[in-house]
Amino acid sequence: MALIELRDVRRVYDLGEVQVHALRTVSLEIQRGEYIALVGPSGSGKSTLMNTLGCLDRPTHGSYLLDGQEIVSMNRDQRARIRNKQLGFVFQNFNLLNRTSALENVELPLMYGPRLSARQRHDRAREVLDQVGLGDRYHHHPSQLSGGQQQRVAIARALVNRPSILMGDEPTGNLDSQTSREVIALFRELNETQKITVILVTHDPNIARNSKRTIVLRDGQVVADTTDFAKAKAALDAEAGE
Repeated sequence: MALIELRDVRRVYDLGEVQVHALRTVSLEIQRGEYIALVGPSGSGKSTLMNTLGCLDRPTHGSYLLDGQEIVSMNRDQRARIRNKQLGFVFQNFNLLNRTSALENVELPLMYGPRLSARQRHDRAREVLDQVGLGDRYHHHPSQLSGGQQQRVAIARALVNRPSILMGDEPTGNLDSQTSREVIALFRELNETQKITVILVTHDPNIARNSKRTIVLRDGQVVADTTDFAKAKAALDAEAGE
């Protein structure tokens, strides 16, 4: 059984007199342990697809099975529980709490899951900070960390509940090229050593090139789904040339 199954998924936003078709009949499967890049121009639907896969938004039509569970019929609270258990998110702007330490930022998701003692939360947070190479930065606040270190804290926070899927929305968008390469290498390592399914939204072909499968969107539809990056780039170039 696939980890993710989308069948005829559509997402329409009703803006009064205008309807926006953000996703148009998307069907795809994602297996456990894949490393996928979602790419496409602005307005192509990649962020809407990410929000759908991440249970942040619900399709207006179709079926979304996550690990065999139908997401479309779930209410907001049920989707929140699924997110906390199955999914970890990393964002472009890090979204860290400025007045709290790296350790406290990473502990935060543990407050909303199964009840853990303070010691258990500390130990789990330290474990994942060590894992992302920040074992010497437990008590540093975001202002005391570089952009790359802040993103590593954000990745540790995404990992602390031991999700099966790690999602990144332009996770290198605020980083320089060298730091971007280091962060992407970390995603790759997590995928290869821990078999975490990685799904990244990116506009950067160099980031997408590191994935093992690239899904190209255009006007809310999948126009390419391939393990051959050259084919994905050709689809992107065709879109840019129109």
